[in-house]
Amino acid sequence: MSDDRGDDGPDGDRPVEHGSHRRSDEQTDGGNHLGGPLVAGVILLLCALLGFGIATQVRRTAAGDSLAAMRPDDLVQILDGLQQREDDLNSEVVALQSTLARLRVGGASSGQALAEAQRQAEQLGILAGTVAAHGPGIRITIADPAKSVEPEVLLDAVQELRNAGAEAQQIDGIRIGMDSAFTGDRSQILLDGTPVTRPILIVAIGDPPTLAAAMAIPGGVVDSVKRTGARIEVTQSNTVVVDALRPVRTPQYARPTG
Repeated sequence: MSDDRGDDGPDGDRPVEHGSHRRSDEQTDGGNHLGGPLVAGVILLLCALLGFGIATQVRRTAAGDSLAAMRPDDLVQILDGLQQREDDLNSEVVALQSTLARLRVGGASSGQALAEAQRQAEQLGILAGTVAAHGPGIRITIADPAKSVEPEVLLDAVQELRNAGAEAQQIDGIRIGMDSAFTGDRSQILLDGTPVTRPILIVAIGDPPTLAAAMAIPGGVVDSVKRTGARIEVTQSNTVVVDALRPVRTPQYARPTG
């Protein structure tokens, strides 16, 4: 069972002071020499991040049919969260397009391109699970001494949290990635081949009310856990930490184009 994310900071726009006209020319030449490949790399990162955001939004829209049985209050809460998420994505698209246009002009120095590349790399690292993250979110604790919770319940939890806008997740100290897989059975659940201990702790970063509402959908994760006889507690928090990391993988077949 397999399962499958900036604003320009003020530092990136600081002018570079030159000691003399000759020194300025030398730095400009060096910046243009180094800036070409750096700008190209940043453009690739920007396009990748933009594509990831669009694909994620499409998946969330496609999952809308499963909300038909929800209570009106839950629907309103999730709708508010989705609207906020849409506004955030639109703002991000505008910011990425602005950055891309600025870098393409050719006036960006190598230092500015490096700073932008670092910022984008950190954001992509959070999405890929290779960088620790913190922010508002929820903690889900599942007390299951009888070992009655099946792996499918945890998979449903991960998917529902993603659909609700979770940007980073970990279960029992194991970071969730696009290729994470739950195997085993109720007696021993494995996440990416590692045993999941009980009680089960799920940490997710995102809008707390929206994530909590996603867990409480009628017939969803909370109801599924309770039907097994296990206990589940969902706690909203202004700050949670997702510090488990996934190993950096080198693609075997895929290569960047352009």
